[in-house]
Amino acid sequence: MFRRREAVPFSFVAESDSFRSNVTPPPRERPSASQLMGRALIGLTIVAGLAGSLLFGVPALESGETPGRTQHSEASERR
Repeated sequence: MFRRREAVPFSFVAESDSFRSNVTPPPRERPSASQLMGRALIGLTIVAGLAGSLLFGVPALESGETPGRTQHSEASERR
């Protein structure tokens, strides 16, 4: 319920809770159209890279063997 305040050896730390600044920060600057397009292009590039890695990676990870396809070494055929 009630918080008990501990004694603090430094007065500025104890008074920091009651300090309020009267300085307001400046408003945030809006990004320009070229900055927005650049961010969108970077995002699309990242998404396309992930989609491409899935497109090429998933078939490579499949371990099911088809009965008609067997792998033969060329070295074993020439003996």
